[in-house]
Amino acid sequence: MGRRQRLGERVPDHALNTALFVLAGWLAGSIPSGYWLVRIFRGEDIRKVGSGNIGATNVWRTYGAKLGAPVMALDVAKGFVPALLATIYVGHLAGVLAGGGAMLGHWRPLFLRFAKGGKVVATCGGAFFGVAPIVGGIGAAVWVLVFAICRYASVASIAAALSLPVASVALGEPWPVDVFAGAAALAVLVLHRPNIARLRAGTETRFRFRRGAVTS
Repeated sequence: MGRRQRLGERVPDHALNTALFVLAGWLAGSIPSGYWLVRIFRGEDIRKVGSGNIGATNVWRTYGAKLGAPVMALDVAKGFVPALLATIYVGHLAGVLAGGGAMLGHWRPLFLRFAKGGKVVATCGGAFFGVAPIVGGIGAAVWVLVFAICRYASVASIAAALSLPVASVALGEPWPVDVFAGAAALAVLVLHRPNIARLRAGTETRFRFRRGAVTS
């Protein structure tokens, strides 16, 4: 009986901690890194230039690596930190929920009044580095390889996302990671529908490491 009581006493704390980490992930994801950095250093609205996306790809295309690289790092960190801490202190389920919260916040940022945000690729990558580093590393390697071959950020992102559930199942990750991987892959596919349409039409633009490109 004593053991059951002690287990029962831990359940509310476990649920509360999970909820707090999910909230923290959502708030972290809602930080519009690309929008704020461009506002601060360029005095412009990133949503009105290039593809209009606030993510690292559009910032890098439009303003170069000096702004693109910091935005990329911050977008990854938004997913990585809450997912890692939740996994360490609560467990994998809390980790993937916190990572999912970060992705949701990046997609519709609270601090932009839920306006359109980014396509969650970098934040998704950060979340997987937090909950399943090997799976995240495989996804990152696939992204780099595909991007190096075709120079389409969208194709690289889709390929990397699709590799996540395959890698997770193959490596025998806990079931929350498998489910998260599948959901993340689906989310990336859905958010890249305009890119897929442009790829099919032959109008998608290859990434160039210079300022001036206008699509993502």
